[in-house]
Amino acid sequence: MKMQNRLERDARPALTFLTGEMLAVPIPLEREEVVLGRAMEADVRINDVSVARRHARINTIFDSAKNTTEYVLTNLDSGKGTILNNRKIIQEVLRGGDKIIVGEHILRFDLLDEIDREYQQRIRRLVAHDDLTGLLSSRSFFSELRRETAQAKQDNRPFCVLMMDVDFFKNINDIFGHLKGSNVLEEIGFCITFCLRNGDVAARFGGEEFAAFLLDAELRQGLVAAERIRTEIENYQFKSLCRKQGVAERQTVTVSIGVAAFPNDSKDPFELIEMADSALYRAKRAGRNQVCAFKDLAFEETNKPFPSRRT
Repeated sequence: MKMQNRLERDARPALTFLTGEMLAVPIPLEREEVVLGRAMEADVRINDVSVARRHARINTIFDSAKNTTEYVLTNLDSGKGTILNNRKIIQEVLRGGDKIIVGEHILRFDLLDEIDREYQQRIRRLVAHDDLTGLLSSRSFFSELRRETAQAKQDNRPFCVLMMDVDFFKNINDIFGHLKGSNVLEEIGFCITFCLRNGDVAARFGGEEFAAFLLDAELRQGLVAAERIRTEIENYQFKSLCRKQGVAERQTVTVSIGVAAFPNDSKDPFELIEMADSALYRAKRAGRNQVCAFKDLAFEETNKPFPSRRT
């Protein structure tokens, strides 16, 4: 009976991205008017230069006399047009399963019941997150970083990008085996998350490389946060790295970290990652288990506390 009640609940309209950086993201259409476009104020913002600032609109129209609801798609300021089921339209009524092309992105209009929505959320999580650590995937990290960069430009707020790499990780795999190595990566993901604040974003880039960006953080604060992560991992007890069963010998794992800052180092998200990566490899060349900035600060400039870790 409980399952039947869930199936019988009213279906709700939603758009799901079938392509692009927001792949598999379901967006509920909860307002009477929803604007799709590139503008920051768009209800469904699409980061694509081929999309107009106000590209298209979906209106929810309820007919009280007939007790029916229609969802109407209208092309707005797009010279290239809005494509519905492979046909350029000016205005059309949407039906479940319709595919909408906006710029280089394809979205599907659906009427989703509660089970559909839960399924979509699970798919989204699988696509967006790394299976091993639960952190964002590199693809999702790039997407979030792009959005944060655009917002930071508008609000004139700083943030920092961190690139992190486990030192001598091949030795861990060679000595303890790949399964233990995977356990180490999972625990490192936990350490990174523990050191960050609510709102900060962390990802596994693949292999033994991790990344994060820290909101409202200048370079000196980013260096403090990076040092916190480095110290946490160096002091962490990796229980899976006991050489023999029953032997409590502590095995130290370390990371090297590079830091780059928006907007002082760059205002481009991809350049920031490259700069943080360059600083990371400078830390490697300097002996590993270190934090390096893309641009060095004097010691006294780093003596500024970083906001408390997440609670």
